[in-house]
Parts: sequence; structure tokens; C-alpha cells
Amino acid sequence: MEQYLQVGIISSTHGVRGEVKVFPTTDDMKRFKKLKDVLLELKSGEKLPLRIEQVKFFKQFVILKFKDYDSINDIEKYRGLSLYVDRANAVKLEVDEFFIADLIGITVRDEEERTIGTITDVIQTGANDVYVIRREDGGELLLPAIKQCILSIEPEKGCMMVHVLEGL
Repeated sequence: MEQYLQVGIISSTHGVRGEVKVFPTTDDMKRFKKLKDVLLELKSGEKLPLRIEQVKFFKQFVILKFKDYDSINDIEKYRGLSLYVDRANAVKLEVDEFFIADLIGITVRDEEERTIGTITDVIQTGANDVYVIRREDGGELLLPAIKQCILSIEPEKGCMMVHVLEGL
């Protein structure tokens, strides 16, 4: 399981006082109000800790101001980079809820323990998620995340048990 979870991507600067416009990659963008610290993943892969000083909202974006970054010149170089939180600072999940990052790459098996493939993506449709599974034969299976199909998920063990409905 991933130690860090992505919460946003810096899309551009906002004004000249060091603020950035962030596209949130989390379900609840209001969670930024409670965040005090984030990690900025540099192009080198290193994670730079940043302290959030101010949070505002503008349309579908979050406007953040970081401590000690007071001009556009200080922050402009971070455009396009991702913001993460440590798992300890992640939102608490309800029963049967999982972080998408924890599902990507897990092995999917049917009721007879036959390997079907690996989850490569999760499509969020609104009604229910759909798991994109790369089959062992190279094909692709789109499996709805509904109780009739998903029997169990154990991300810590890297596996999911499913029932494939007829026609899929």
C-alpha cells in the first residue's frame, strides 16, 4: 500500500504573492481547510514538506498559500507538480471504502481462486465505481463495484475476490 496519497496538482500560480491554484484529486476538496501540511513531489522524486498558511476556493480549484513562499517567483517553478499527504493525515474511510491508490495493481481472482488479472484503473461514474482489470490474456474487463460482483477486497494482501456476472 502507498505511504503517500495524492491530494492535488498545482495547475498555476494565482496572483503575485505566492499563491497557487490546485486541482484537487481528492473526493472532498473542503478537506484542504483541515490540512496543515502537504508534501510536494519534486521532479527528482524527492518530497518537499510545505506548511499551508491559507486556503481559499475558486470554482473547481483550491487556492493555497504556503509558509515562506511570498512571491510568484518563489512558487512558479512548482507548476504541474503533485501534492501528497502522508497516510497518517489521510481522511478516515468508512467500512468497505478504499483509496484508489491502494486498489491499483492488486490481483483479481474469481470464486474458484483463478486469477482474472490486475486492477489498472478505477472509473468513477457517480452511481458506482467501475474497476478496469487487465486480464491475464491481455484483454480488459470492466467490472462494476457492486456487492453482486465484489466479494472481498484485501488491499493489504494485494487481492480482490470477485464474481463475474454473465455477459461480462
